[in-house]
Amino acid sequence: MFSRIEVKHLIIAWIILGFCFSLSWLFSYPKIFLLMFIISLIAVGSGFIFHELAHKFVALKLDCWAEFRMWGWGLIMALAFALMSGGGIIFAAPGAVYITPKYIWRLEIDRRGNGLIALAGPLTNILLAFIFLLAYQEFSGILGILGLIGFRINLWLAAFNLIPFMGLDGSKVFLWNPLFWALITVPVWIYTAYNFFI
Repeated sequence: MFSRIEVKHLIIAWIILGFCFSLSWLFSYPKIFLLMFIISLIAVGSGFIFHELAHKFVALKLDCWAEFRMWGWGLIMALAFALMSGGGIIFAAPGAVYITPKYIWRLEIDRRGNGLIALAGPLTNILLAFIFLLAYQEFSGILGILGLIGFRINLWLAAFNLIPFMGLDGSKVFLWNPLFWALITVPVWIYTAYNFFI
């Protein structure tokens, strides 16, 4: 189900994203950077890896070939932005799951299939956000910090990926079913705005 190159690409992208999201601690509180890096690997890693695997498993269910490939320039830009901004700006475009129909008589995936595959990623982040929120509410100390960071990152990933611009999951969901897209996206955006900006 997983090729060696796919596993390698997932691990590289996961480590680089974890480093970028924890980099601000290296500049502000270097003594706890290693701890925050580990927390970031868990919080960001779960959001990133399960998001991509959700795309993959739904695509496989729809009789497609699907594998993750990292985007080298995207990872370089993520590192560059994080380093130049002291960890304040994260350009998170590590790669994507590449999908194609398994059978030669299916030249392309229809809008419904594309929409379902695309929606799987943000829905996974929404589910993870609430799991991390429960951890934040139930635990204190390191587990509480992990819960808060995991909640915020996964909520942000869901909201960002539902933007209906080309290349993002939201555009494929919107093309398939605009009403369904709105029913999921608008509450996520409102909840995200409430938790980040209010």
